[in-house]
This record gives sequence, C-alpha cells and structure tokens, in this order.
Amino acid sequence: MKRKEVFFVENKTNKLFTNPWFVALAALLCCALWGSASPAIKIGYELIKLRSGDVPSTILFAGLRFALAGILTIIIYSIARRKVLVPQKKNWGKVMYISLYQTILQYIFFYIGLANTASVKGAVISGCNVFCSILIASLLFRQEKLTAKKIVACIVGFAGIILINMNGLDLKMSFFGEGFVFFSTICYGMSSTLIKIYSNDEDPVIISGYQFAAGGIIMAAGAFLCGGRIDLGSAEAIGMLIYLAFLSAIAYSLWGVLLKFNPVSKVTVYSFMIPVFGALLSEIFFPGAGGVLVINLIIALVLICGGILLLNLKKEK
Repeated sequence: MKRKEVFFVENKTNKLFTNPWFVALAALLCCALWGSASPAIKIGYELIKLRSGDVPSTILFAGLRFALAGILTIIIYSIARRKVLVPQKKNWGKVMYISLYQTILQYIFFYIGLANTASVKGAVISGCNVFCSILIASLLFRQEKLTAKKIVACIVGFAGIILINMNGLDLKMSFFGEGFVFFSTICYGMSSTLIKIYSNDEDPVIISGYQFAAGGIIMAAGAFLCGGRIDLGSAEAIGMLIYLAFLSAIAYSLWGVLLKFNPVSKVTVYSFMIPVFGALLSEIFFPGAGGVLVINLIIALVLICGGILLLNLKKEK
C-alpha cells in the first residue's frame, strides 16, 4: 500500500473512532458485553460446580477464561488481517506490564475481595474505576486536564451506581474485602492509561490479545498450584467459558482501540453503564434475585446518562 493510501486509511479510521456517536455506541456495546458477564459468570459457577468461597478455583476459572480470550483474539484478528499478529520485539515488556495490571492484579484483587464482601458493596466500589482512570491519566501521567466538569460528571454517574445498589448497602469495611476490590479499581485505572500510552507504538488489539493470554495463563497456573479445581465435564460449562472468553476478546479489543483515539475520561465514563446492563440482564436471567427496584434503576440510568452527557457536552481543546 502506498504512503498516500496509508494516510487516507489512517485518517478515515481516526475520524470514525473519534466520532462522538460511534464512541458512544461502541463503548455501550462493550459495557453491555461486560454487564452480561455478571449473570453469565453466576451461571458458569453453577455449571462448573464451584463451591462458595473457593477463591483458587474461582481464579482458575477466570484465568482459563482470559487465556482463551487472548488466544481467540490473536486467531480471529490474524485471520481477518491475513497475517499472524505478533507484538514488536521492543513491545513485549509493555504487553506484560499491561497484563500485570489489567488481568493479573486487577482480577486477583477483585475475586479475592469479592469473596470477602457483599456483591452489592463490590459493585459500588468497582464504580470508582472511572474516578481512578481519570485521576491517574490526569495527575500521574498528565495525559489530560482534571477539570471541574469531569469531577462533577463522575460524582453524578457514581450516584447512579450507589442508587442501583442501595438495597442492602452498609458501611462495614475490611482490608481483604472492600480494600482488595478498591485495589482492583486502581489497577483498572492504571491499565486504561497504559493502553492509551502504549497503543501509540503497538496495535491495541495485539496488546489486548497477548496480555490476556499471558495474564490468563499465569492466573490459571498459580490458582491450580494453590489447589484450584473446576469441572468442565459438560458441554454447557464449556460453552459458557467460550462465551465469557468471546465477550472479553471483543469488548477489551474494541475498548483498547477507543482509548487509542480518545481521551481516557471520554471513554471510561461509559463504564458507569456496566452495572446498569448487569442489573437488567441479571433480572432477566434471575428474576427477583437482584433486589433492584425499577424506580431506582430508572433514576440511576438518568443520573449516569447525565454524567456521560456532561463530560461530553463540550469538546475539549
């Protein structure tokens, strides 16, 4: 391909992935996929006969999911681009660094924390990941300015998260429970910012595929050595594992591309929608089990949409 043609394709891609409507639709698709993971994981736990509180087996299941997600990402996009996708030699360290934060530490902290706290509080604390992403991008890496509008937008969106989980919420805290869930949100913020930085030198899809594969293998191996065991003897269990892998492969790859072309705050603010999709889909698959009032869900949706619109109200310079 000639340089002029390459420039045309790149320019066209930039316009597509920075278009506010496309960013909104693509980000919401990612959030819907991640939201569907909540009921899917719950069904998956039943299918693999996972015992409550069995953290090593939980991490083993997650590790297998992410390892498969990475492999699927590499295979699918290699076929689509008609070449084997491999990181540049100089970028292997960057891939492993992102894997450390995005897959290994984030999910180990999250699953151990969730095993030691109520899912309600886990969901609320996870909502802090938007705050963490914006603060890390603004204050630590100086990628963008921390404005009053961003802070207000986060507060409004976070109020929606609290409202969804208002039923059963209490203020008791523990280091290995709520503390670990909060550490997972910091890791999420770090990974989002690192993807933004490293995607300047490497394709975000390649980063996503290889960091998942590496992180998933490390998690699965460590969990297995710690006594983790799961039952994948049924077609349904294998099918659910494949679905969870596919949704991670699609959502994280697309999310990485959005982060490459847009400010971290403009993309991560849509993460407030994940619990909304999660609550809706959980109610569909497990009617009445979520305990979320319809009126709370509606008001929460209005608040979250208000936060997203506020942050995107005026294009930043």
